[in-house]
Amino acid sequence: MDELKRAYDKMGLPENASKEEVEKRYTTLMRQSRARQRENPNGTDQADFEEVNRAYRYILDEDNRKANEAFNQQEYGKYKKMAGSAEKVDHFWRYYKFHVLGGIIAIILVIVGINSYLDHRAEQERLAKLPPVDLSIMYLGEYYMSDSTGKESTEADIEEALLKQFPEFKRFKVNFTYVPLDAKDQMDIASQQKAMVVLATERPDIYITDTAAFNWVGPQGAFMNLDSQTDLTKLLKQGDAYKQKTEDVPDEHTYGVKISGSSIIGNVPIQAKDNYIASVREGSKNTDKAIQFIEKFLTTKEQ
Repeated sequence: MDELKRAYDKMGLPENASKEEVEKRYTTLMRQSRARQRENPNGTDQADFEEVNRAYRYILDEDNRKANEAFNQQEYGKYKKMAGSAEKVDHFWRYYKFHVLGGIIAIILVIVGINSYLDHRAEQERLAKLPPVDLSIMYLGEYYMSDSTGKESTEADIEEALLKQFPEFKRFKVNFTYVPLDAKDQMDIASQQKAMVVLATERPDIYITDTAAFNWVGPQGAFMNLDSQTDLTKLLKQGDAYKQKTEDVPDEHTYGVKISGSSIIGNVPIQAKDNYIASVREGSKNTDKAIQFIEKFLTTKEQ
């Protein structure tokens, strides 16, 4: 404390002087020193003022130290013996919190990435153990994945239900694409846009559409002409054949078969507002199985 007393004495102030008084006194001494230097450039005023400068900085440092001590006592005094550790932790977090948060986020992303990779590998291994797909089917239209009681279903549920109706097949792959042709809101518009992408990228063996979806897709040439499938056409009754003209073929041909009314429909957890119309994709590698699939619906129609 003797050093602090000497600093105040050097500035001509009492030890209880306020910070404002110290600042005001320092400004006064600085002006006086400059005035004397202008009158006597070779004098000792510069050296004398350096001592005032040191005293001024010492007083300010002491004020800052006391303020920090008071702040730390207020902030960390409640931790008692652990106050020092609490202060260090607080300072570390204050200066490095963004680094810490960034590190935590990076670790989370790595963990999520690893888990996603492991899940993907597990799914690939599971799929590799399954038998080859006999038929891939796309439901396209204003259909709903639920059973007759209203219980929601999944594509896996639909595949399982089809396998029970077609024990001669070992595996189905179902793609369910809801698309309302009469868009009423943004959600419907988004569904239509998604359906366009799916139609451009997916190549199922069988399309099952409602009337609106059939009339939308049929003219685009995605469906196979079924008129040459004599075994199938023999099973068709009045109103079963859905005909269309396409962009490449101006004459009407059968591109869809109405399968509504089959007992199979009620055993598959899908509900429709309209008809079920089955079509075979043009260029399907499983044409024979696709025709067999449609024929079974026709032979199980209610009389």
